Amino acid sequence: MRVFVAGREGQLARALLARLVPEGHEVTALEPPELDLTSRESIASALDAARPDLVINAAAYTAVDRAEDQAELARAVNATGAGWLAEAAAARGAPFVHVSTDYVFDGLKGSPYVETDPVSPIGVYGVTKEEGERLVLAAQPRSAVIRTAWVCSPDGANFVKTMLRLAKERDEIRVVADQQGAPTFAADLADAIARMAPRLMEAKAGDEGYGIFHLSGAPHTTWHGFTQEILAQAGRRGHPVPKLTPIATSDYPTKAQRPADGRLDCSKITRVHGIQPADWRISLGRALDSLVGPISENKT
Repeated sequence: MRVFVAGREGQLARALLARLVPEGHEVTALEPPELDLTSRESIASALDAARPDLVINAAAYTAVDRAEDQAELARAVNATGAGWLAEAAAARGAPFVHVSTDYVFDGLKGSPYVETDPVSPIGVYGVTKEEGERLVLAAQPRSAVIRTAWVCSPDGANFVKTMLRLAKERDEIRVVADQQGAPTFAADLADAIARMAPRLMEAKAGDEGYGIFHLSGAPHTTWHGFTQEILAQAGRRGHPVPKLTPIATSDYPTKAQRPADGRLDCSKITRVHGIQPADWRISLGRALDSLVGPISENKT
């Protein structure tokens, strides 16, 4: 199939290329200046050239704190641009996959969110991503919106790489222990999208294969719990392991407020598409094999 990916250097875009290209699919992955999501004309021109069977939006404005001061740019990419991309896909008969976030919720439910729970974003990033969901589904009914969380991979900037760097630089790392969620590795997300693709390309509008889905890793944890596992697995690979201290969100103030509990219930995507949440601890090990090196006899 011919696949158009908005984004090229991001974590998910790279994972999609690594997943799809070896299978023989023709993948066009573009980002600025070749693809400008703030320009309807740029989007139309790019899709005309690619003639895709499937369009995947792996691009987003994800600088959560900076978005508080750059709301117009965040909205242009996450909302308006996403809607234009879905519109262009619909005009060319291509189904659309759009990646969203747990930040569309305020984190106050107290249990994992299902797809039908009311949205209530608490920051500019979440607000613009929620707007994008609505615009996408309105523009292309043959869309699958996948809400995910805590995306990591061996590529790009992410929490795993930050913790590995800090572990080399510091004797102690202080990590928030009162925000719940689950890491999602880009390779697992890319694999899920690839597995969904055949149904999305065949189904008509109204099929339950379209709509909103939740997909994150399993099991749920906290940022502190995630860091514990990162350091434990990295240590078995000979990486420095500093002292890890749990702190409260209030001890680490940020410009944008984060959901305190962004756990996602992923049972719908399992029921509809047969996709089980991947164990992030196993995926972390694969990432650390790349970032740090494999576990060897002299590192145990």
